[in-house]
Amino acid sequence: MPLSLILFIAAVQGVTEFLPVSSSGHLVLVPVLTDQPYQGQSIDVAAHVGTLIAVLVYLRRDVISIITAMLGFGDSTQMASNRRLGLMIAAATLPVVIVGFMVNYAAWHWLTLVTTLAWANLIFAGLLWAADRFGRDVFKLTDMRWSAALAIGLMQVCALIPGASRSGVTMTAARFFGYDRLAAARFSLLLSLPAIAGAGLLKTIDLIELGDMQLGLDAALVALLSALFAWLAIRLMMSWLARASFAIFVVYRLALGSVLLLALQQGWIAAAI
Repeated sequence: MPLSLILFIAAVQGVTEFLPVSSSGHLVLVPVLTDQPYQGQSIDVAAHVGTLIAVLVYLRRDVISIITAMLGFGDSTQMASNRRLGLMIAAATLPVVIVGFMVNYAAWHWLTLVTTLAWANLIFAGLLWAADRFGRDVFKLTDMRWSAALAIGLMQVCALIPGASRSGVTMTAARFFGYDRLAAARFSLLLSLPAIAGAGLLKTIDLIELGDMQLGLDAALVALLSALFAWLAIRLMMSWLARASFAIFVVYRLALGSVLLLALQQGWIAAAI
């Protein structure tokens, strides 16, 4: 695989995975923009591994604190808070795990349509705007309540719709519940850990069943570069949200959805993903 294509795939996957802009909405454009066919699931798995490494590195202190608290180590007050957060993350992940397994083995044609992907970008961009515009900046991550965590977890199920954006829907739900932008983004990142690991595991199982587990130099480079791009994207996003709103992401998603509909109408891209 050409190095330029490896860089492009890694950049698209790494940058869009954690921003509220829909990674699937961009990945569908890769074959069009590069004039290259789909690169296969081994590259997908490598990209998932890379983004997982990036968020683990960025959230390493949070992850270590939660794991040690779950194991019963640390200061009693802080340990209770971290254990509670860990349990919330686990509970909030259950809905998407259950529904995700159902969707993975279901033949729902509408989930493969680019039209679905485009309209999902437009609709969920509107929801993100409403949540950010009218949501209050009342709560921090340390104030996370069970009701909010479970509701955010249920909202994460919508991310199974191509174009909805897992990061986008979880941040939207958190903003509706009054969590400030940094808290919404950080909880979304924490929820991404089991979500990305689970998605990568499913793809790996599919590869093993197909006997197509080829993890060569190309896949290793995609993983490494995806990790780098994802880490940079997370740093920039958190820095941006510390001083600005989600408006730039809303405008971008509206433009992306419109471009996808135009490309579909003009026959520039296939009707199905």
